[in-house]
Amino acid sequence: MLLKYFYDDKLAQASYLVGCQATGEAIIVDPSRNIEPYIKTAGAHGVRIVGVTETHIHADFLSGSQELASRLGATLYLSDEGGADWKYEYATGYEHCLLRNGDVFSIGNINFEVVHTPGHTPEHISLLVTDGGASTKDPLGIFTGDFVFVGDVGRPDLLEKAAGVHASSEKMASMMYRSLQQFKNLPDYLQVWPGHGAGSACGKALGAIPSSTIGYEKRTNWALQYDNEDRFIEALLAGQPEAPPYFSMMKWLNKEGAQQIRRIATPHHMEVSIDIVQEWTEQGIVVDTRPASEFATKHIRGVMNIPYNKSFVTWAGWLLDYDQPIYLLACNADVAGIVKDLQSIGFRVIATMDPNIIEQVGESDSRVMNYEEVTMDMVDDAIQTESIYVLDVRSMNEWKEGHFPQANHVMLGHLQEQAPKLPHDKPILVYCKTGGRSAIAASLLQVHGFKEVKSLVGGYEEWSKQKKLPPTREVK
Repeated sequence: MLLKYFYDDKLAQASYLVGCQATGEAIIVDPSRNIEPYIKTAGAHGVRIVGVTETHIHADFLSGSQELASRLGATLYLSDEGGADWKYEYATGYEHCLLRNGDVFSIGNINFEVVHTPGHTPEHISLLVTDGGASTKDPLGIFTGDFVFVGDVGRPDLLEKAAGVHASSEKMASMMYRSLQQFKNLPDYLQVWPGHGAGSACGKALGAIPSSTIGYEKRTNWALQYDNEDRFIEALLAGQPEAPPYFSMMKWLNKEGAQQIRRIATPHHMEVSIDIVQEWTEQGIVVDTRPASEFATKHIRGVMNIPYNKSFVTWAGWLLDYDQPIYLLACNADVAGIVKDLQSIGFRVIATMDPNIIEQVGESDSRVMNYEEVTMDMVDDAIQTESIYVLDVRSMNEWKEGHFPQANHVMLGHLQEQAPKLPHDKPILVYCKTGGRSAIAASLLQVHGFKEVKSLVGGYEEWSKQKKLPPTREVK
């Protein structure tokens, strides 16, 4: 048996290639939209991808299952659990096999047993894997998808928060409890291969290591310590992070079927022209992907800054709009990666331009802007006299743990819709934990017409150190 692990650190998403070297056949588990790494790895190990399977209808990224079925003729092995509302509508256009609890299918000499594990979603399945070529007929591991992670379990509230299924959170949490009782009965030696790692919004406390065992999770995973369903439900629902709005679009596309990447036009690369950029700002959303410090010093009016780093996909998913065209100001070396990352969550880039255009525009040009990056000592008096509006853009959980006494709270992901409600009669000071999110927020506020915006360098973390506050104390 061949097992290969793939990890997208921007989405904190894991996928797998499982191959039978005796027959030269392989299957992909929970594929991301970019299928080239799977094809390359399969070729390098002398196996052919004949199948693709998913643990559930994903909410946080576009699946590559349809792409693999279309390009390679791979058979789709998909859940038929969860009721009529949770079916893969696009599957009928391809060779497919619908799976129910207890079903077994094989790729070469490798057997996959289906275990229905609802809780994160109604249709969620896990896959027990047995290597038929081994001396023992016992399973060796389980693909748990978004059911059990290292140190955590899948959140049950996404159907309500992202898909709009009213009053479903407690029902799904109850399902999760029952699924976990079933999980506890599996042999301790089984390896656990989850669908996400630390940083995913599909849970609240995911571990960073790529795999585990059932025995280890039974000893260390907080969610497996409960024997009372009511207390478990209360603990599971408490403190779940905000659900990005793009999750609902991902659910719909992964259910109905997404346009295949090879059919999507490559974005046009335009010669530098500030006039063209200004046209773009009127037609859609323009994203400057430079580091925040460069953008703060000098940028074009109407342009949003989402620096191209590990958090890029997360904030693009929160802040961009599927109904508006997307344009990029990005270095040539980064364009391919940025376009691929945006495709992974269903965005199409119309055109790109080199960000060095800003160096060709004079400081006196009214189309050029900046915002001030400030330290605490530069704004402390203004905060104390309330001559500046203080805006905290961290998560609700962070806000509850502690915040500036004078602050107002709008989580960054909700700033697009909340910005028109903020006052224009004072300068705005934006802060987050360390300064990364506040920089994005500052650019977004300027897009919404706020002229005097400041971003706090070091954020709440630096302020807490100066005030010598315990990190979890809420400031009254």
